[in-house]
Amino acid sequence: MFIRGTFLLVLFFSAPLWQTEMKITSRDNSLLRRARAVRDGKIEQSIFVEGLRLCEEALRSGLQLEAVIHSEEIVRKERAAQVITELGSVCEAVASVSEKLLESISYTITPQGIVLLAARPASDEASFKSTQPASLQLVVMHGINNPVNVGAILRTAEAAGVTGAIATTNTSDPFSPKALRGAMGSAFRLPIWKGPDYPDVIAWCAERGIRTIAASANSPRLFTEIDWRGASALDVGPESAGLSTDEIAAASETVRIPMQGSVESLNVAVATGVLLYEASRQRGRQGSAQPVLKRA
Repeated sequence: MFIRGTFLLVLFFSAPLWQTEMKITSRDNSLLRRARAVRDGKIEQSIFVEGLRLCEEALRSGLQLEAVIHSEEIVRKERAAQVITELGSVCEAVASVSEKLLESISYTITPQGIVLLAARPASDEASFKSTQPASLQLVVMHGINNPVNVGAILRTAEAAGVTGAIATTNTSDPFSPKALRGAMGSAFRLPIWKGPDYPDVIAWCAERGIRTIAASANSPRLFTEIDWRGASALDVGPESAGLSTDEIAAASETVRIPMQGSVESLNVAVATGVLLYEASRQRGRQGSAQPVLKRA
């Protein structure tokens, strides 16, 4: 009896979800309709998170979670069952669906087994400003229309110790499904200001004594030849042509990455990573030996 009772107890506490779970069998279910609308950007106050690892990141990042929708198959995996249980304890709704129904809301060719709807993190100027330290390091994404690049930049920015990211009005939404997947959780944690015009960002930085440093292939100075310490913002532009002449001129300084062979430019996310890690290297040495800087 003791063994049987113990066995039943284990089954009870290892069950993936409680009575709050609902089983959806219709493609026209209101929750699935809402999920598709969030996926397509039609409900701006919510974000669409897909995949087990990304859902874990959302859970650990303290986002306000709305609903989790999972396939009937994924709960057979121990790790997935545990994550769904944790999500179910904080979500307003939990639903299981068939793989076919999950395909109807997924934005990937192959569904990832789980979708999470969450409240969009605050991305207004006031919220952004409140998070920034005195010696901030920002990255300004202007006119970058590939969400994969936006996500990669956010992921690299967090890893390099950047304190915040600004996505101008012409930049792909950093909270779109593809951008979130590229950022792999960084968009949940890194403060983001979404939507200002580029000239307004330059003015905002100037008013606060923040140096703006534009990436330009024609700059006379290499990225290793300037002082990245102190409050600064790296400005990077569109994938195809980069920042315009006027946009570059509006910045405090410009830098370039040297190229060898016949290569003319790097992918914007790669270039941003190179520049941010030089900034991180220099900023990490504050209070100790000073970096050797070549002046123009």
